[in-house]
Amino acid sequence: MLTALTKEYPLPSELQERIDLVLESHDCDPTQIVGILLDVQALNERHYVPETTAYYIADRLKMRVTNIFDCLKFYSELSPVPRAKYPIQVCCSPACRVNRVDSHRLISTLEQLLDIKLGETTYDGRFTLEQVTCIGACDRAPAVRINGHVYDHLDTQEKIEALLRSLP
Repeated sequence: MLTALTKEYPLPSELQERIDLVLESHDCDPTQIVGILLDVQALNERHYVPETTAYYIADRLKMRVTNIFDCLKFYSELSPVPRAKYPIQVCCSPACRVNRVDSHRLISTLEQLLDIKLGETTYDGRFTLEQVTCIGACDRAPAVRINGHVYDHLDTQEKIEALLRSLP
């Protein structure tokens, strides 16, 4: 393991200080890595944890950076790549399908309104469209999660349009 990862992967000192505060709020406990990554990701306006930040965290927590990237790729709320100001996560879980929720119609409506496909970001950087396994809102589906907030009962194009317009 490299001993000076922060020199090889430099971060602005202000960002290092903010990350250090997050780490301290979690007692620098590597078992709290998901919470740490969520808090660090919230520091970034593009809602992701950059590679240099992942290396810095790994160095500070004395853990393998691969564990950090595993978390970033496994949990749908986390991302190792830049997203838009509003990442729209559409639930496509089997439970929702059993409840006859048509997430495909929701996705196609969003694709049409935003003029993007799943995994893409709008030209202005406002929206990224993502498909996730579960957002915990089966009883309120069809629903999306945007920046941690669930918007539910999006069963008409008018409701979806109103939601998109309501985001500054």
